[in-house]
Amino acid sequence: METFPLTRKMTKIVIAVLANAGGVGKSTLAAHLAYELAKKKVATGIIDLDSNCSLDILTGLEPAEIENSTIGLFRDDFTEWHLSVPPEWKVKNLMVCQSHLGMTDAEKTLAIKRRGQYILQKRLKSYPMDKGVIILDCPASLGIICENAIAAATHILIPIELEVKSINGSVKLLEWIEVVRADLELEPEPQILGVVPSIYNAGKAQQRQYLEQLPDLFNPLGVKIFPAIRDSVEFANASGYGLPLHEYRPKHPATQDFKQLTQEIIKLTK
Repeated sequence: METFPLTRKMTKIVIAVLANAGGVGKSTLAAHLAYELAKKKVATGIIDLDSNCSLDILTGLEPAEIENSTIGLFRDDFTEWHLSVPPEWKVKNLMVCQSHLGMTDAEKTLAIKRRGQYILQKRLKSYPMDKGVIILDCPASLGIICENAIAAATHILIPIELEVKSINGSVKLLEWIEVVRADLELEPEPQILGVVPSIYNAGKAQQRQYLEQLPDLFNPLGVKIFPAIRDSVEFANASGYGLPLHEYRPKHPATQDFKQLTQEIIKLTK
């Protein structure tokens, strides 16, 4: 665990990975996207805002002490970042601010704080992390933590599973984001980077059909659709070793599914 005090360099891109349901591959997307960016020599940080702490498993990190976790971001005495380096990942410039099970209690405290939705935004401005890209792995339950992510973000990325509940839920999520952006009076507003179909099984006819129908649903909304992240048990196998799929099975075809999204984000950093 390392501590990082105030720096002068502001982060250009802050991406909130948002979903209003669990099990859609949100943390897997956040971790592997961060890996791809770091591999391309983009200094990247992940802030885990989800009390499930899935990123600990994906990155092979031991659970953080409460005082060294993201809970500290929302305390009045915050002065420095506590960041961890995935121990077995063969990339540089990638660090993680770990979550804690107590984030659910922190959310209750935030709800009664004055301007509680803007605390993460203030932290990133007052204590820049000195990264080219920061990825916010948000909880699946929409609330004040997710509102903090929206207030702090420059862009929003939405993973969706190719089934009716998730697709319909993503449309409702977009509506919720629009309401939150207006209520918070953000200037500039975070932009919707796009949606990412995840856990995609091309062998299932229904999923192929839903994938083909996504443009009809999202193009009129001006929302970009990125290539689907295919389903594979190897993602789970890799996380069992605290590794990204790219290092566990370098030749696995799913490692190519993050390329276009990574390139899009790198363009934004220029």
